[in-house]
Amino acid sequence: MNEPPISEAERKMQFLYALRSKGVTDARVLTAMEAIDRGPFIRGIFASRAYEDMPLPIACGQTISQPSVVGLMSQALQVSSRDKVLEIGTGSGYQAAILSKLARRVYTIDRHRRLVQEARGVFEAMDLNNITAITADGSFGLAEQAPFNRIIVTAAAEDPPGPLLAQLKEGGIMVLPVGQSDTVQHLIRVRKTADGLEYDELRAVRFVPLLEGLGKDG
Repeated sequence: MNEPPISEAERKMQFLYALRSKGVTDARVLTAMEAIDRGPFIRGIFASRAYEDMPLPIACGQTISQPSVVGLMSQALQVSSRDKVLEIGTGSGYQAAILSKLARRVYTIDRHRRLVQEARGVFEAMDLNNITAITADGSFGLAEQAPFNRIIVTAAAEDPPGPLLAQLKEGGIMVLPVGQSDTVQHLIRVRKTADGLEYDELRAVRFVPLLEGLGKDG
Protein backbone atom coordinates (compact mmCIF):
# COMPACT_ATOMS: atom_id res chain seq x y z
CA MET A 1 0.00 0.00 0.00
CA ASN A 2 1.39 3.40 -1.00
CA GLU A 3 2.16 5.94 1.72
CA PRO A 4 -0.06 9.05 1.51
CA PRO A 5 1.84 12.16 0.36
CA ILE A 6 3.22 14.28 3.16
CA SER A 7 1.38 17.53 3.76
CA GLU A 8 3.02 20.95 3.70
CA ALA A 9 2.43 21.35 7.44
CA GLU A 10 4.01 17.97 8.20
CA ARG A 11 6.99 18.74 5.97
CA LYS A 12 7.59 22.03 7.79
CA MET A 13 7.32 20.32 11.17
CA GLN A 14 9.86 17.68 10.12
CA PHE A 15 12.16 20.36 8.70
CA LEU A 16 12.10 22.43 11.91
CA TYR A 17 12.50 19.33 14.09
CA ALA A 18 15.62 18.37 12.10
CA LEU A 19 17.04 21.87 12.61
CA ARG A 20 16.41 21.80 16.36
CA SER A 21 17.94 18.34 16.66
CA LYS A 22 21.17 19.69 15.09
CA GLY A 23 21.37 22.58 17.57
CA VAL A 24 19.48 25.39 15.86
CA THR A 25 17.48 26.76 18.79
CA ASP A 26 17.34 30.53 18.21
CA ALA A 27 13.65 31.43 17.81
CA ARG A 28 14.24 34.23 15.26
CA VAL A 29 16.42 31.97 13.11
CA LEU A 30 13.86 29.15 13.21
CA THR A 31 11.08 31.58 12.27
CA ALA A 32 13.15 32.87 9.34
CA MET A 33 13.91 29.35 8.13
CA GLU A 34 10.25 28.42 8.38
CA ALA A 35 9.35 31.49 6.29
CA ILE A 36 11.93 30.90 3.51
CA ASP A 37 11.17 27.90 1.30
CA ARG A 38 14.43 26.17 0.25
CA GLY A 39 12.74 24.66 -2.81
CA PRO A 40 13.05 27.62 -5.22
CA PHE A 41 16.80 27.80 -4.62
CA ILE A 42 17.41 24.31 -6.03
CA ARG A 43 16.96 23.46 -9.69
CA GLY A 44 17.12 20.32 -11.79
CA ILE A 45 17.39 16.73 -10.66
CA PHE A 46 18.02 17.60 -6.99
CA ALA A 47 14.88 19.73 -6.59
CA SER A 48 12.99 16.84 -4.98
CA ARG A 49 15.57 16.71 -2.17
CA ALA A 50 15.27 20.38 -1.22
CA TYR A 51 13.82 19.62 2.21
CA GLU A 52 16.45 17.11 3.29
CA ASP A 53 19.20 18.23 5.65
CA MET A 54 22.02 17.78 3.18
CA PRO A 55 24.20 19.94 0.91
CA LEU A 56 23.27 19.76 -2.77
CA PRO A 57 25.07 20.71 -6.01
CA ILE A 58 24.08 23.92 -7.77
CA ALA A 59 25.42 25.62 -10.91
CA CYS A 60 29.04 26.72 -11.45
CA GLY A 61 30.44 23.79 -9.44
CA GLN A 62 29.12 25.21 -6.17
CA THR A 63 26.84 23.80 -3.47
CA ILE A 64 23.90 24.89 -1.37
CA SER A 65 24.73 24.23 2.28
CA GLN A 66 22.60 21.87 4.31
CA PRO A 67 19.86 23.74 6.22
CA SER A 68 21.26 22.89 9.65
CA VAL A 69 24.61 24.52 8.77
CA VAL A 70 22.80 27.58 7.40
CA GLY A 71 20.85 27.73 10.66
CA LEU A 72 23.91 27.30 12.87
CA MET A 73 25.86 29.98 10.97
CA SER A 74 22.90 32.37 11.15
CA GLN A 75 22.54 31.66 14.88
CA ALA A 76 26.27 32.21 15.51
CA LEU A 77 26.08 35.55 13.68
CA GLN A 78 23.61 36.92 16.28
CA VAL A 79 21.95 39.27 13.80
CA SER A 80 19.66 42.02 15.06
CA SER A 81 16.95 43.78 13.08
CA ARG A 82 19.13 46.92 12.89
CA ASP A 83 22.19 45.21 11.41
CA LYS A 84 23.77 45.66 8.00
CA VAL A 85 25.16 42.29 6.88
CA LEU A 86 27.73 41.35 4.23
CA GLU A 87 27.70 37.83 2.81
CA ILE A 88 30.62 36.53 0.76
CA GLY A 89 29.47 33.68 -1.49
CA THR A 90 25.87 34.15 -2.63
CA GLY A 91 25.65 30.67 -4.14
CA SER A 92 21.98 29.76 -4.46
CA GLY A 93 20.93 32.80 -2.42
CA TYR A 94 19.36 30.69 0.35
CA GLN A 95 21.60 31.96 3.16
CA ALA A 96 21.07 35.59 2.10
CA ALA A 97 17.32 35.05 2.05
CA ILE A 98 17.39 33.74 5.63
CA LEU A 99 19.52 36.71 6.71
CA SER A 100 17.10 39.13 5.03
CA LYS A 101 14.47 38.09 7.57
CA LEU A 102 16.86 38.84 10.44
CA ALA A 103 18.73 42.00 9.35
CA ARG A 104 17.93 45.51 8.17
CA ARG A 105 19.99 45.14 4.97
CA VAL A 106 21.95 42.30 3.33
CA TYR A 107 24.69 42.74 0.73
CA THR A 108 25.75 39.49 -0.91
CA ILE A 109 28.66 38.98 -3.31
CA ASP A 110 29.55 36.08 -5.62
CA ARG A 111 32.24 35.67 -8.26
CA HIS A 112 29.81 33.84 -10.58
CA ARG A 113 27.50 36.16 -12.53
CA ARG A 114 25.07 33.34 -13.29
CA LEU A 115 24.55 32.55 -9.61
CA VAL A 116 23.95 36.21 -8.77
CA GLN A 117 21.42 36.58 -11.59
CA GLU A 118 19.54 33.42 -10.58
CA ALA A 119 19.54 34.42 -6.91
CA ARG A 120 18.19 37.89 -7.79
CA GLY A 121 15.32 36.22 -9.61
CA VAL A 122 14.39 34.19 -6.53
CA PHE A 123 14.70 37.23 -4.25
CA GLU A 124 12.35 39.19 -6.51
CA ALA A 125 9.86 36.33 -6.68
CA MET A 126 9.88 36.11 -2.86
CA ASP A 127 9.59 39.92 -2.54
CA LEU A 128 12.80 40.17 -0.52
CA ASN A 129 13.57 43.83 -1.09
CA ASN A 130 16.36 44.33 1.42
CA ILE A 131 19.00 42.21 -0.40
CA THR A 132 21.54 43.64 -2.84
CA ALA A 133 23.33 40.93 -4.86
CA ILE A 134 26.59 41.84 -6.62
CA THR A 135 28.99 40.03 -8.96
CA ALA A 136 32.51 40.74 -7.67
CA ASP A 137 35.58 39.23 -6.02
CA GLY A 138 34.29 38.70 -2.49
CA SER A 139 37.76 38.37 -0.97
CA PHE A 140 37.98 42.17 -1.11
CA GLY A 141 34.60 42.68 0.57
CA LEU A 142 32.52 45.74 -0.30
CA ALA A 143 34.43 48.80 0.89
CA GLU A 144 31.89 51.33 -0.40
CA GLN A 145 29.25 49.99 2.01
CA ALA A 146 31.55 49.35 4.98
CA PRO A 147 31.56 49.08 7.90
CA PHE A 148 29.25 46.10 8.46
CA ASN A 149 27.73 44.94 11.74
CA ARG A 150 27.94 41.32 10.62
CA ILE A 151 29.93 39.46 7.94
CA ILE A 152 29.35 35.85 6.90
CA VAL A 153 31.60 33.92 4.53
CA THR A 154 30.29 30.74 2.90
CA ALA A 155 33.60 29.59 1.40
CA ALA A 156 36.72 28.47 3.25
CA ALA A 157 39.89 30.57 3.52
CA GLU A 158 43.14 29.63 5.24
CA ASP A 159 42.75 32.70 7.44
CA PRO A 160 40.05 35.36 7.83
CA PRO A 161 40.69 37.75 4.89
CA GLY A 162 42.24 41.05 6.00
CA PRO A 163 39.92 43.27 3.91
CA LEU A 164 36.87 41.66 5.53
CA LEU A 165 38.22 42.12 9.04
CA ALA A 166 38.90 45.77 8.19
CA GLN A 167 35.29 46.23 7.02
CA LEU A 168 33.82 44.75 10.21
CA LYS A 169 32.52 47.37 12.62
CA GLU A 170 33.85 47.48 16.17
CA GLY A 171 31.49 45.29 18.18
CA GLY A 172 30.73 43.32 15.03
CA ILE A 173 30.81 39.57 14.39
CA MET A 174 32.12 37.57 11.46
CA VAL A 175 31.37 33.86 10.95
CA LEU A 176 33.36 31.83 8.42
CA PRO A 177 34.92 28.43 7.72
CA VAL A 178 38.71 28.37 7.98
CA GLY A 179 41.06 25.68 6.72
CA GLN A 180 42.58 24.04 3.66
CA SER A 181 40.02 22.98 1.05
CA ASP A 182 41.14 19.33 1.09
CA THR A 183 41.14 18.87 4.88
CA VAL A 184 38.65 19.34 7.67
CA GLN A 185 37.73 22.97 8.15
CA HIS A 186 36.48 24.71 11.26
CA LEU A 187 33.65 27.18 11.53
CA ILE A 188 34.87 30.12 13.57
CA ARG A 189 33.31 33.26 14.97
CA VAL A 190 35.37 36.45 15.14
CA ARG A 191 34.34 39.33 17.39
CA LYS A 192 35.93 42.72 16.80
CA THR A 193 36.46 44.57 20.07
CA ALA A 194 38.22 47.80 21.04
CA ASP A 195 41.15 45.63 22.16
CA GLY A 196 41.41 43.48 19.04
CA LEU A 197 39.90 40.27 17.69
CA GLU A 198 38.42 37.40 19.71
CA TYR A 199 38.03 33.96 18.10
CA ASP A 200 35.65 31.11 18.94
CA GLU A 201 35.85 27.73 17.22
CA LEU A 202 32.31 26.39 16.68
CA ARG A 203 32.41 23.08 14.81
CA ALA A 204 33.99 21.10 11.97
CA VAL A 205 32.54 21.84 8.51
CA ARG A 206 33.35 21.42 4.82
CA PHE A 207 32.91 24.25 2.33
CA VAL A 208 34.17 25.05 -1.16
CA PRO A 209 37.35 27.18 -1.12
CA LEU A 210 37.28 30.98 -1.23
CA LEU A 211 38.80 31.89 -4.60
CA GLU A 212 39.99 35.24 -5.87
CA GLY A 213 38.87 36.79 -9.13
CA LEU A 214 35.64 36.35 -11.06
CA GLY A 215 34.27 33.02 -12.26
CA LYS A 216 34.53 32.15 -15.97
CA ASP A 217 30.94 33.29 -16.41
CA GLY A 218 31.72 36.60 -14.65
